[in-house]
Amino acid sequence: MIQNVKGWFIFRYTAAMAGLFAALLTPVILGLSLKLLDIDPQNATTNLSIVAGVGAFLAMVANPFFGRLSDRTISKMGMRRPWLIFGSLFGLAGLAIIAIGNSVPMVLAGWCLAQIAFNATLAALYAVVADQVPQKQRGTVSGFLGIAQGVGVLVGVGMSQLFGGDLFWIFMAPGFLGLFLIFLFAFTIHDRVLSAKNRPPYNFVEFLRSFWTNPFKHPDFGWAWISRFSILLALSFMTTYQTFYLIKHVGIAQSDVNQFIFLGTLTSVGILIFGSVLGGFLSDKLHRRKMFVWLSALVAVLALYLLATGHSVGIFLLAAAVIGLAQGAYMAVDLALVTEVLPSKKDTAKDLGVINIANALPQSVAPAIAPIFLAINGPDNFTSLFLTAAVFAGLAAIAIFPIRRVR
Repeated sequence: MIQNVKGWFIFRYTAAMAGLFAALLTPVILGLSLKLLDIDPQNATTNLSIVAGVGAFLAMVANPFFGRLSDRTISKMGMRRPWLIFGSLFGLAGLAIIAIGNSVPMVLAGWCLAQIAFNATLAALYAVVADQVPQKQRGTVSGFLGIAQGVGVLVGVGMSQLFGGDLFWIFMAPGFLGLFLIFLFAFTIHDRVLSAKNRPPYNFVEFLRSFWTNPFKHPDFGWAWISRFSILLALSFMTTYQTFYLIKHVGIAQSDVNQFIFLGTLTSVGILIFGSVLGGFLSDKLHRRKMFVWLSALVAVLALYLLATGHSVGIFLLAAAVIGLAQGAYMAVDLALVTEVLPSKKDTAKDLGVINIANALPQSVAPAIAPIFLAINGPDNFTSLFLTAAVFAGLAAIAIFPIRRVR
């Protein structure tokens, strides 16, 4: 029986997740756009679509693959600890390649390495919820993990201010912070040790199974996947293109954009913390998951509509606040919901890896299809882009209703 987790465990777990997201998402939100503008201003939008799309595709493959390996890891260090340690080290190496790179191919190579390595770490981190957190505490713990993403992004973008927008440190400072916080958690958890006789075989067929859970056999799992994919696709349009939105749609100078990204992130995260903790707490108290998930998806629709129709920094900040409320409540309660519709208790990291495809795939799909909407009625049509994002957020709300095993 899994024992209740203490506050110190939750703090270290949340800090490790925040550190990972600081290292992984600061480049997506700010660093890659500015790096590619510095290398080739004329083709920066196109190059961002290529770099972000390829990296996200590799993340999609890496997460369930390494999740499957994590479930089968035989080591005196435990099942999850090796992936936390070595994944974060190689992820930092990928960021270093980008930081010192002076060409698009170098940026692409570094980002591919960072995505693969950090997603190996992420797969192991997410598995800890099912490994060590009892069901009655998962809403609360998931609420803190929902905070982690926002706090990590805020800290990472804030570091860009401390270093005066220096591109090298925009990548490396969040990377070093992530390494420290992940190591702190990795070396202090009581990790499960798997014996050789209990390890299932792993072959090419099992590798392919890492990317698939039958949605017809497990429909609740399938609908949860569709909902998460849809909301994160909607949010990926904003995350990936907000720097260009401010420069090309609102008219902010490139030299000033990191300040407004930080201000928007600060606004969003402040509300995200409130939404995540409150949503997770109320979800546990009321024993309800679905209601919180679909309501927060509808709030995201409103935020994306504001972005689509606004042309000012004020509207951008208002939309950031509304997005923070929606994302905090959604991600906190949805993670708790997901752990309750997992098909198998033996392959938790694998099944969570399949769910994490819904995290990674939108980061690849969004840059791939965004040029279609940006090109409607002329170049850089951000109104069309964010109206499309609002439609996907609405689909996320609809997909929650068919789930039966969770209230």
